[in-house]
Amino acid sequence: MPRRIGIVGVPPLAVIGAIAGAGDTIVDLDEPQVRAPIDQTAAHIPRAYCAILRTVVLNCLHLGLDCIYIDVGPGKCDCALHVAEVIADLLPIPVIRTRNLDSRAFGHPLCTSGLPLMEKFLRIVKGVQSLAPHPPMEPCRPSCGFWGVPPRDFSLLAPFPDTTHVFGWTRCMENKTPADLELEHHVDPAIPTVFFAQSFCAKAVLAKHLASKHPRAIAVDCDVAAGSSTRAKIEAFLELSGITPGQRMND
Repeated sequence: MPRRIGIVGVPPLAVIGAIAGAGDTIVDLDEPQVRAPIDQTAAHIPRAYCAILRTVVLNCLHLGLDCIYIDVGPGKCDCALHVAEVIADLLPIPVIRTRNLDSRAFGHPLCTSGLPLMEKFLRIVKGVQSLAPHPPMEPCRPSCGFWGVPPRDFSLLAPFPDTTHVFGWTRCMENKTPADLELEHHVDPAIPTVFFAQSFCAKAVLAKHLASKHPRAIAVDCDVAAGSSTRAKIEAFLELSGITPGQRMND
């Protein structure tokens, strides 16, 4: 019978291949999988941890899993290492720590495509569960950039036009090299760029630093949900940059 295998972060391709070869089902624990208040995790993980790791713990409290692989290396964060210890004590299943140091580049055609930004992110996140690269796509001419991690609340992406290029750790995800710091640092100084990190995420430091060096940038963060103030900041930044928020390619 197929097992339900939880993953946190981007496990090495060898792990993904082994799961696929066994015919098991992958459950992405970084994504909201259950309808339950995130404050249920307060007894196990501080509220000062990012909403992604709190979501991981929330999922673990409610989902029936057979095994969990959690990346605790440079491709994720130090906090994930400590969360792995919490999960291992909470659950009577194997919690296997991995360190994804894969360096083979698979490319990032989705990041530079003309698909709606939310669709780009959905495909990139889903692609973590596959050994195959995304097929080639015609790149669009970028009007702006989004740098950072996939937000817990994808509604944050709604104001961006289809001609948004994706940078940061999300580009590393599509490239299947989550620990590639050089790629994570890459930005395009010619386009206005929003630098994003979840509140309390260690990558907020890098987001703010890179934004301070970029000629046309804003750094934003949000916790569990994308509040109206965060979206208003993004919309105002795009409008001041001459970009119509939410503009489609065929508009």
